[in-house]
Parts: sequence; structure tokens; C-alpha cells
Amino acid sequence: MPFHGSLLASSLALVAAVIASDATAEDVSLRFTAEVNGEAFSCGQQYSPVGTTASTVSPGDYRFFISAVALIDAAGNAVPLQLTQDGMWQQENLALLDFENGTGPCINGNAALNDSIKGSVPEGDYTGVEFTLGVPFALNHTDVVQAPSPLSLSAMFWNWQGGHRFLKVDMSTSGRPITEEDLKRAAAPMAMRMAMPNAGAMPGGMPRNAMPPEGGEEEAAGFVVHLGSTGCAAESRTTAPTAACANPNLVTVRFDDFDLATGVVVADIGKVLSKANVDVNTPDTAPGCMSGLRDPECAEVLRAFGFAVGDVAPQPQQFFHAR
Repeated sequence: MPFHGSLLASSLALVAAVIASDATAEDVSLRFTAEVNGEAFSCGQQYSPVGTTASTVSPGDYRFFISAVALIDAAGNAVPLQLTQDGMWQQENLALLDFENGTGPCINGNAALNDSIKGSVPEGDYTGVEFTLGVPFALNHTDVVQAPSPLSLSAMFWNWQGGHRFLKVDMSTSGRPITEEDLKRAAAPMAMRMAMPNAGAMPGGMPRNAMPPEGGEEEAAGFVVHLGSTGCAAESRTTAPTAACANPNLVTVRFDDFDLATGVVVADIGKVLSKANVDVNTPDTAPGCMSGLRDPECAEVLRAFGFAVGDVAPQPQQFFHAR
């Protein structure tokens, strides 16, 4: 019976290791907040000045995906945060942060809010945090109809080929206002919406499952910032790519000096738009920036997320800072 005894001993050792690991794990909550030029985001609030024209903007959406969260220990090592699988906001190593409440110009959203990422790590001395803005390739190109929450949210989805919007911020601006009629169209049931001009459109003119990232669409009101992967080779828009996209557009952020007990990660879209003109839109392109490298409105926006555009070097990412 020596074989069975050895197997039992190994099993008991494994159980003991698991119990010990669980006993030394600590729960963590990483807090985020959404701002526009240093002011807290709120549906329907106006913010000014924004961009190169000092525009007044009123956002109608503000949500983004965060993945690959890790804490930085005293030795500088990144220790992955094991996310709580809550069936709503967090799935595998991915979480959705949602700051809109479905009211006023945020009518295409929902009432539920989420401003934190929850999980656990081995007990230790952690001095920083690291995370990625965006959906990893393995999760990005799934069937939104069958995907678990939060990947099932159609408002954050382009198509199988392009995958999900990593960030979705829609806004009305001084030069590109969104009218009450636009909002009524957004709130109408699908059957009614299909009979209206610009059928199926949401505030800012975006259809529910929007244009491919590199494509144009009819001229529409508003200015959007939709960050996502582009250059994803597939047989069609309804087919997932089998190889990595040419432009993954994932933004990895690291704060080496961050106090988990008191710190908050600030996402500020106003900083991203500081060198952009939100009051104009090039004809035959998406309204604002939907990550298209050939879209003039994307040049300064993508640079502010830390990407090179053509021969123009990127800036350090401007979207996140720690407080």
C-alpha cells in the first residue's frame, strides 16, 4: 500500500497548502473616480473649458474596462489581484467601472454604478498598483449575447471582429450639441427607433452595436471617445480574429507609490481632450474618436492615451493619475 499512502500524503499536503494560502489572503478594494478636468463626473453636468476651443461639454456616458490588476510589493514585484467573481462587474481578471446612472443625457446607460475593483492577494506589504485599461485579447472577441456579465453589455461592444469598447465616453459639446430629440430617439423602443431618422441611433448618433472602429458613419451630434482594438483581421465583422490585432490599444498604468487604504485612481477625460477640438468632426468619419488611426479627431486623443500616431510620438498617458 505504499503508493496509496504516498498519494494520500500528497493530497493532504495540497489541502493544507490551500488552507494556509486562504488563511493568509487579504481582501482588497481598489477605488476609482471619474472626473472632467478635475471636477467629479455627473450625468447632465456641464464642464468648461474642455479642449482647444474651451468648449462646454455635457457627458452622457462614462465607463471603462480594467484588467490585469496587480499590487506592487516592497521589492517592486507585481502580485496579481485575484478578482472576486461577482457575476456582474467582474469576470476572470476583468472588471467594468461604471459612473453613469442612466438618467438625463445618460439615458442609454443603467442605474447601477460601480467605482471599485474587489479581490484578494497574499498578505504582504504593498506600496503600489498596476493595471491595464482594456479587455485582454482572449476575452475581447466573444459573442456578446452568450458572454457572462460584464462582457454581455451591448453598449460596450463593437462587433466580434473589433471586440469591446475599452472606454466609452459620449458627450454633447458647444459646437456639436445633442438635442432633446436625440435623447428621445435613444429612449424609444427599438421598433419605434427603426422608423425614425438615423434609425437605431443612440445619443451622439451611435447605433447600439456601433460602427467598426476604423469606419465612418452618418454625420451625428456629439463627440465621443471610444477606445478599443483596431486592425483586427477576420473573415467578417461577425467573425472573431484568430491573431492579435494590429493595434491592441491596451494601456498599462503603474503607480509605485499608492496607498491602498486611502488612495483613489482618478480617470479624467478632460486631460485626454486637452489638445483636441471637440467642436468639429471630419465628414464621413465617426463622431469624435472611435480609435481610428485615419480619423483626424483621434490624433491627439490617442496620443494622450500613450500611443504613437503615424510618425508623431505619444505623450505619457494622461487619463489616469493617483490621489
